[in-house]
Amino acid sequence: MARPKLYETPKQMQRAIDKYFKNCQGKPLKDDKGNVLTDKRGNPILIGAKAPTVTGLALALGFNSRQALLNYQAREEFNDTITCAKTRCEEYAESRLYDRDGARGAEFSLKYNFKWEDQRANAPGSEGEEDPLSKSLEEFAKGLDADAE
Repeated sequence: MARPKLYETPKQMQRAIDKYFKNCQGKPLKDDKGNVLTDKRGNPILIGAKAPTVTGLALALGFNSRQALLNYQAREEFNDTITCAKTRCEEYAESRLYDRDGARGAEFSLKYNFKWEDQRANAPGSEGEEDPLSKSLEEFAKGLDADAE
């Protein structure tokens, strides 16, 4: 027996998605007079801010797991809506690559949630494959040694 739809329309789902991303932003910390407090750089101090994730999105939308959200994405009418929401999570993770504190977590998320590949793993010189530049330099050095004899 098929499970009932959690959302009747993509528009209904989009409202829930927008709410999730708004909640991820957190709320500004205010003093007793209602003024927004800022850090030393002038940025507002946010309370309750959290990273948007695919799993967090799935739970906020009422799914039991990340996989359930991915399965729902297979429904043609919801594919674009869910793809766009996942891309927003991906964009956040990608932006953290330039942040010293979040780089490792962002790298993990992009690799395993969004199928990014580490190009270094496929580069010449990895896994026993010799780097062409190193090989050329080694041959050049051998030629110098032969000339010296």
